[in-house]
Amino acid sequence: MSILIKPIITEKATMQSEVLNAYAFQVNKKANKVEIKKAVEAAYGVSVEKVRTINVRPDRKTKFTKTGVQHGKTNAVKKAIVQLAEGETIDLYANM
Repeated sequence: MSILIKPIITEKATMQSEVLNAYAFQVNKKANKVEIKKAVEAAYGVSVEKVRTINVRPDRKTKFTKTGVQHGKTNAVKKAIVQLAEGETIDLYANM
């Protein structure tokens, strides 16, 4: 079971990484805070102070087309915001 799926790189996440030293990741839906902390420490070699998790619900959409009404939804995801110890950083662009 892979706990860390991918880092989230948005304007808000980039601002948090610069100002608050907190990084956002998309994680496995069944992972808990302790598992996320261990996975980030093992993958990036940093010490984690705090982990906050967010369960994002799926968005439901309805389209009216010639053939009828089409229903759809996006997938539910879990996000984790990981705050690192003072003076430590993660370079998310090094592996690209």
